[in-house]
Amino acid sequence: MNEPVLLLNANFEPLNVCTTRRAVGLLLYGKAEMLLNGRGHIRTVRALYPRPSVIRLGYMVKRPYPRVRLSKREVFRRDDHTCQYCGARASRLTLDHVVPRHRGGEHGWTNLVTACSACNLKKGGRIVKEARMRLLRVPVEPQASAAYLFSSHLPQNEDWRQFLEGW
Repeated sequence: MNEPVLLLNANFEPLNVCTTRRAVGLLLYGKAEMLLNGRGHIRTVRALYPRPSVIRLGYMVKRPYPRVRLSKREVFRRDDHTCQYCGARASRLTLDHVVPRHRGGEHGWTNLVTACSACNLKKGGRIVKEARMRLLRVPVEPQASAAYLFSSHLPQNEDWRQFLEGW
């Protein structure tokens, strides 16, 4: 009952990933319709209910444009788990501020990069130019597309891909 279910808005825009229990509740109360049943059925004493994989709300939900939340994991994901100074794919990576915080650098997407321990130690509390290093890629905030936001669920739910493309 805790398997992920893709929840779509009335216009087929991906909204969220909820549990099977929540999805069945929305279906039983008539607030959503099932688009894809790829998981069999839920058997109770009195009835047999389909176990949804993708559901769509029957009404439109207005929400602000989604943004990727700034976290250590998301910075590593954006930089593809590689050091942005030497290009190494080390097992122990750290975060580095391009402009150090004590020199006026902010804690944001455009100032954070992934660095291996050796490069982070070499750079120290200096600016990249002062340390005679250079970045492989300029850090930017990732776009919050549906494929990016829900990609962690795609390996187990390949049938969701058709609903995530184009958003």
